[in-house]
Amino acid sequence: MLVIVGYAIVAFSVFGGFVMSGGNMGALFQPIELLMIGGAALGAFFVGNGMKAVKATFKSLPMVLKGSKYTKSLYLELMALLSEILSKVRKEGLMSIEDDVENPGQSPIFSKYPAVMADHHVVEFMTDYLRLMVSGNMDAFQIESLMDNEIGTHHSEGEIPVHAISRVGDAMPAFGIVAAVMGVVHTMESVGLPPAELGILIAHALVGTFLGILLSYGFVGPLSSALEQKLQESSKILECIKVTILASLNGYAPQLAIEFGRKVLYSTERPTFLELEEHIKQSRSR
Repeated sequence: MLVIVGYAIVAFSVFGGFVMSGGNMGALFQPIELLMIGGAALGAFFVGNGMKAVKATFKSLPMVLKGSKYTKSLYLELMALLSEILSKVRKEGLMSIEDDVENPGQSPIFSKYPAVMADHHVVEFMTDYLRLMVSGNMDAFQIESLMDNEIGTHHSEGEIPVHAISRVGDAMPAFGIVAAVMGVVHTMESVGLPPAELGILIAHALVGTFLGILLSYGFVGPLSSALEQKLQESSKILECIKVTILASLNGYAPQLAIEFGRKVLYSTERPTFLELEEHIKQSRSR
């Protein structure tokens, strides 16, 4: 939603200011210039990226139109789930959660937290490392190293569309100049026309430079920033799980392990100690 609002503000500020200064909007409507800039940018995008990057980019674009799913309520559910799992381990032993981690969809514990279950990547990350805990063949240091590698891989994959869109945005002003130069060439070919008509052709050529810069800094460039913020949020929830599980492996009680996880969250989504404690009590009473 904020993306649409931001685009509307950009468009109103630029085009509204142009109209208020006495400009004619018809002069800015140059579909040929848009074809040159947009077509060149799309072609360069395909040249500079493999099929994996192209698919990842187009798949990620709809995400910028949605609000963040990593809210305080989701983190409350996540930490309540981890608390319940780790408490079961402490009371009944590691083998007691084997069925839960092997079939989380059928687990009476996991099924109490539908918001967490809706994120298959989070559930898979969590159950994979709980399964390693159950196996008992890896120490905390080895699991931490493996977690870091997986989170790093997740982040690297998420950066592919970010960098792809950023490069396209950076190229837009240059493609605008290309379109403007083509317009100047056309103008020079028509040098025998009356001055008034030549002025119109020159104005059309300059629109190419304008559109290239506007599309770059007003529309395409901000998309990469929005996707990067989405990526940071998706990595943060994995860090929360990582810190909590490692704290448990190092011998801390579930209440303290959950506190470790709570502390790594962004302040805007981090619940207070009392909020988390109350939510855990309510969850266990269900």
